[in-house]
Amino acid sequence: MTENPLRGIALIVAATICFSLSDTLAKYLTSGLPAVEIAWVRYVVFTLLAACPLIFSGRSGIRVRSPGLQVARGLGVVGSAVLFILALAHLPMAEAATVSFASPLLITVLAIPLLGEVVGFRGWMAVLAGFAGVLIVVRPGTGGFHPAALLVVLSSLCWSLAMILTRKMAGTERPAATLLWTAVTGLVVLSLLLPFSHAPLGPRQLGLAIVLGLVAATAQWLAVLAYRHAAASVLAPLSYGQLIWSSSFGYVVFGSIPDGWTVLGAVIIVGSGLYTVRREWARLHPRPRLASAA
Repeated sequence: MTENPLRGIALIVAATICFSLSDTLAKYLTSGLPAVEIAWVRYVVFTLLAACPLIFSGRSGIRVRSPGLQVARGLGVVGSAVLFILALAHLPMAEAATVSFASPLLITVLAIPLLGEVVGFRGWMAVLAGFAGVLIVVRPGTGGFHPAALLVVLSSLCWSLAMILTRKMAGTERPAATLLWTAVTGLVVLSLLLPFSHAPLGPRQLGLAIVLGLVAATAQWLAVLAYRHAAASVLAPLSYGQLIWSSSFGYVVFGSIPDGWTVLGAVIIVGSGLYTVRREWARLHPRPRLASAA
């Protein structure tokens, strides 16, 4: 597909808005529903949408070469979703979103033992700076610390492991098959947990939960389309725009305003992330060396 950076940028901005909107709906629903039940309705919608390609591909659409890794990826994604929804019940959206951006840093660290990637001195400095930003937001050992922030860290860890597995399978598995295995794995896990964590689901809550599933699925779809039109180095920095949307929705819907520590931590995390993106771009696109004079 021909690259169209402007279209890719528009799509990734729309995706970040949808991600923030889905988080807003999830936080709103946590006032009356358990996280497992919210995630279960979301995964029902997710599975139905992920199964649509089977209409055209038949059973061949579900065949994969690494079923064990696919299930492990699905467990990582559903674990990330449930933990994040649990955290949203107790944290302002801006704070939860900021801490969740520790994922790129965790992926960098985990890629060393799991993928054999090498991180140089500058890369480690960027990672350490990012983690310092996370600590500023979480503030362990102070009056501003809330244990739910640790749920976001665990959510980010689950997501990072899922992304590492995605990289590992990228050359052998079809994206549509991976998406379906992820959806079905999560739905099975949540269906097993649902009898132990559920509450009466009213028509309004059911409708909002279905909308949540549709918005979350749309966000994933828009992100995939965006990366088909523009390079990751162009789009990755724009993903941090989700912090703006999450803060805005948090203020409009819940009246929460990020405090100075959250803003400071966000600036540091975003800065370290942007440096990592720039460093990766330089590694993949080295400048040609000028030939020395004879």
